[in-house]
Amino acid sequence: MNHAAAGLNSGEPGGLASAALAFTVATESNLPVLNDMTTIALVDDDENIIASVSMFLEGEGYNVRAYTDGASALTALSDNPPDLGIFDIKMPRMDGLELLRRLRQTSNLPVIFLTSKDDEFDEALGLNVGADDYITKPFSQRLLGERIKAVLRRARPDDAAPVPGEAPDRKPIVRGRLVLDPNRHACSWDGEPVRLTVTEFLILQALAQRPGYVKSRDNLMDAAYDDQVYVDDRTIDSHIKRIRKKFREIDGSFDSIETLYGVGYRYKES
Repeated sequence: MNHAAAGLNSGEPGGLASAALAFTVATESNLPVLNDMTTIALVDDDENIIASVSMFLEGEGYNVRAYTDGASALTALSDNPPDLGIFDIKMPRMDGLELLRRLRQTSNLPVIFLTSKDDEFDEALGLNVGADDYITKPFSQRLLGERIKAVLRRARPDDAAPVPGEAPDRKPIVRGRLVLDPNRHACSWDGEPVRLTVTEFLILQALAQRPGYVKSRDNLMDAAYDDQVYVDDRTIDSHIKRIRKKFREIDGSFDSIETLYGVGYRYKES
């Protein structure tokens, strides 16, 4: 198993640099990556998250550089930027929000936030600071992988190298004023971009693929979540509410997502 540079400096004796972790820890956290693989910086103070996510990402073909707090990550990421960052919100010494604020002074690094379901996370604040997406713990590896690919597609120019494991190009979905690009997880309404999280995009895509057809909440769960992840009806309702809100910020009369009470939702082509 190959880590490009795993900066696991917890600042405490016997931290993550222990034999219990099944990956190699480099002594320099800002070593350059000596190949053209996509590099992801993982910043989290939970060694179980570090270990499991690192192994998953390496298996998907990414280089991983890991750090256990924002302060130790800041210098390394500034000196040697990765292709994407995954930051926990709550960490010692410097939290994920402050880390991103400081990085944004000099860097456009794409970032996905990790947040606990027990924490109050202000999506608007996170996105205003400059995050590209966020995901709530506990999360499935499949969902994390999809979000990484989507953020990398949006961040890279059209002629950039492909994202590891991405599917062949798929045609955009055009439904009147709505355009969905499944290859980049990009969405627009009347030509104006609508910034959706990957989960929101997948839900909207499931609805827009067959206008007029009703999708139950279970159908939408299947479209947006891993089979091993349980979400209740209220979660889907909350996603729909956020999708509508984002469209209504552009078009106050947006009403293309219809609710059929007790049944589900359908997309009405305008």
